[in-house]
Amino acid sequence: MADVKLMVLYPIPKDIAQFDSDYRDHIRLLHQKANIPEDARPYTVMRFFPTPAGPAPFYQLFTMPFPSAEALQQAMSTPEMQEVAADAVRISSGGAPVILVGSEVS
Repeated sequence: MADVKLMVLYPIPKDIAQFDSDYRDHIRLLHQKANIPEDARPYTVMRFFPTPAGPAPFYQLFTMPFPSAEALQQAMSTPEMQEVAADAVRISSGGAPVILVGSEVS
């Protein structure tokens, strides 16, 4: 089966500078709790820009691949990743983050 991706969409924050600061701490927490080396980035972070139609509905997207849906479920069921997930909700001042899981299609 293809890689499964965990995606977290963050709404536009009430205070962008505060979110950016909190997000840096959040990523440090992810590295610590998931035992990701400090210099590794097994994930991507994308910041959205306004379009000619207006502002983007979301501020930022976090994407992290897993080898399978089972591997994602196993990782997310640990107390460490539950703490990271709760922190993602805490820092999302523009509303609850949207969590998506999917895989690329050919």
